[in-house]
Parts: sequence; C-alpha cells; structure tokens
Amino acid sequence: MTSSYLTVKALTKYIKRKFDADPHLREVYVKGELSNVKIHSSGHIYFTLKDDSARITAAMFRTQASKLKFKPEEGMMVYIRGEVNVYEASGIYQLYVQTMEPDGVGGLYVAFNQLKERLQQEGLFNPNFKQPIPNFPKTVGVLTATTGAAIRDICITISRRYPLAEIIVYPTIVQGENAAPNIVENLRLANKQQLCDVLIVGRGGGSIEDLWAFNEEIVARAIFESRIPIISAVGHETDTTIADFVADLRAATPTAAAELAVPNQQELYQRVLTSKSQLHQIITAKLTFERSRLKKLQNAYPLATPERIYRPFTEKLIQLDMQLGRSSQMYLMKKQNELQKLDAAIKRHSPKQTIQYYDKQLEQSINLLTRSIYTILEKKKDAHHSIIRTLQALNPLAIMTRGYSVAYKDGKVIKSISQVTEGEEISIHFHDGQAQAKIMNTKDNEGGE
Repeated sequence: MTSSYLTVKALTKYIKRKFDADPHLREVYVKGELSNVKIHSSGHIYFTLKDDSARITAAMFRTQASKLKFKPEEGMMVYIRGEVNVYEASGIYQLYVQTMEPDGVGGLYVAFNQLKERLQQEGLFNPNFKQPIPNFPKTVGVLTATTGAAIRDICITISRRYPLAEIIVYPTIVQGENAAPNIVENLRLANKQQLCDVLIVGRGGGSIEDLWAFNEEIVARAIFESRIPIISAVGHETDTTIADFVADLRAATPTAAAELAVPNQQELYQRVLTSKSQLHQIITAKLTFERSRLKKLQNAYPLATPERIYRPFTEKLIQLDMQLGRSSQMYLMKKQNELQKLDAAIKRHSPKQTIQYYDKQLEQSINLLTRSIYTILEKKKDAHHSIIRTLQALNPLAIMTRGYSVAYKDGKVIKSISQVTEGEEISIHFHDGQAQAKIMNTKDNEGGE
C-alpha cells in the first residue's frame, strides 16, 4: 500500500513537467506592481509582482537584468515578459523575467531620470565645477563618428570661422553597446595627450536609443573628470542627455558646438576695425586738445616775453657780483695789514733771545719740579716708618717674644679654663715653635678646681 505514495521530489518534478509542457506558460505578458524588490550583489533581481487580488514571486537573472536601462523600485508599475515555472527546491512557482518596461513611460526615460537625479545630488551638474571655454583655442578636439554628418558640419564650421585652429579628430563609436566605453576611452586619451584646448563631444540626431550612450554613467563621469573643457553636442536642439548636464558647455547641435568652440574671424576682424577707428578718434581728439592747450600756453604772457621773467634775476645777479668784488678786495686788504704787523713783530724779536728766554724758564721749572718730588718722597717715607712701627707694636708675635704663649685645643684658641678638663692634650704655641702638653689639673682664679 505504501508503494503508491509519491515522494515530495517526485511530485514536484511532475508539477514542473506540467509547467514545462504548457505552451501558455513559456511566454507570458504580465502587468503589475513591484514589491519587496531586492537587487543582489551578484546582479540578480528578486521581487514580488502584485495587483489588488493576487501576487507572484519573480526573479530576473543577471544576464537579463544587466540590459535594464532603469532601476526597478518599490511601487513601480511595470510590464513584464517572462516564463512561469516551478522552483523545485521550495516547491513554489514563480515568474522568471526576460524583459521589463515601466508602465506609462519607457524604461530609458525612467533610467534617464534616475541617473540624472543621482548625479545631480553628487554635484556633477554644479556650475562651480564648470571650466571656462578658451577664447582663442589653438587646437580643437572632436570626439564623434567619422562617417556622420556631425564631423563634417563641425570641421566646415571651424575652418570657416577660425582657420587658425587645428582640428584633431578622435574617431568614436557613438551608437550601440560599445559606444559608451569607446567614448570614455577617447576622452581619457585626449586628456593624456593634452594636445587640445577644448573638446567637442557629440553626434547627430536620433532616437533616445540612438543617443543613449551619452546617458551612460561612465560617460558622464569621464566628462566630469576631464581636465580639458568639454562642449557637448548631442542630437538636435530638443534632445537632452546626461552628457549635456555634466559638460562645461552645452550646444544645441554639432554646428552650434563648433561656433561656441572658436571665435568668428570675420567678427574679430570687424572688432579690430572698430577698435582701430575708435583708437584713431581718441588719438585725434587728444591731439586736437593738446594742440589747443599748447597754443594757449605759447600765447600766454610769460612765454610771449620770456626775458621779462628772468630780468629781475639778472639784475640781482649783477648786484651780487659787484658786492662780492668789493667784499673780496676789503678782505684781501685786511689780511695784508695783519701780515705786515706780524712781520714787524718778528723783526723786533730775535729768535735767539726768544730761545734763551724759554730755555731759562724751562730750567727753573725743572728745578722746582725736582724739589717738589724730593719733598713728597720724604713725607711718604716718614709715613711708611710710622705704619711699620705701629704694626710691630700690635704684632702678637712680638708680645710672645717677651715670654707669652698661646694654647690651642682642636685648632681653636683656648680663652677660658672652662674649655679644658684634666687629661686632655693641648697645643702650646711659642714665638719660635710649639709644644704638646697634657692637663694635669685645673684651677680658676677664685681657687676652685
């Protein structure tokens, strides 16, 4: 009887074969709301698809999930194409998703808005990070396809407007799966070479799918990291991509990008002519003004008769010259009179008599000085002898020669009988030597021991 019972595994496999055999479950189209969305680190997406009355678990594996242009989020209404089958390990049937599109708007539009919001929050659109476009670039780099109309329009426009600029073309894939990595690669190459002053990145018009490479996150970050200023030129004027928000400057079309990248030589020439004319007018007006001013100065009274200006100074100079001549003559006469007086005085006094007079005076001074020195020396000798006699009288050694001596104990003078006791050894100093003694007994002046 027990042999008729199935195992859980056998039952599950049977049910799975039923699902596999049903052609209606191999490809189903379902609309519903996303719930419990979990994006695994492996790239798989697990969620629940529900409506007002029912729900079904679903899984979208990495291969299919990597093709999504938007990020599935909680509460989003979606259209799903997939297969319904049984997951044997848990015995649960679930929906295996092949494609997913948002309800109401396309998946690319949702992906565009999601990435735009995230990059904006990170600051990639911040105007403070925008680099200025050089006014007169020497070299313009162009990243676009070499076969499209965009490259032709850009090159023609630059050559027409500013032929001084050199153009470096970086052939770039601008559509398809390989477009975004190729754009990033060429952006990094241009920055590594540092040959260009400005870069134009873009392509001609197309659908949102055609332009999608310029909405990829890797392209946006490569544009933001570029050290060379970038002008985006993607599609037509109505087309807007993530690259336009990140770029340092956005152009409506590739032709407009070329016009923004370089100045117009005709406009520059016209500006030069205008500046030349303005400069000529300014110089002419300045010359006219200065000529008028010069004429007024020339006709002014001081310049018309310049000799009247310095005539008083000339007269003053003549007067000073005359006064100087008179003063010089008077000074010379005075000095001549003084010289005559000195000459007469020298003749009256003979040099020999003068020498004898001063010689006698010197001799007298020497004698007086000698006597004064002897007198002082005698006084110093007497004072010295007096001091010697006083020192000898006060010298303790002189007193000791008369029979006195000094007693010491432990290197100190014994001044009182109370400082010694019987049996102690003391030292006695005489004027010609010293001796060691021992106290036999003591006796003070009152007779006590």
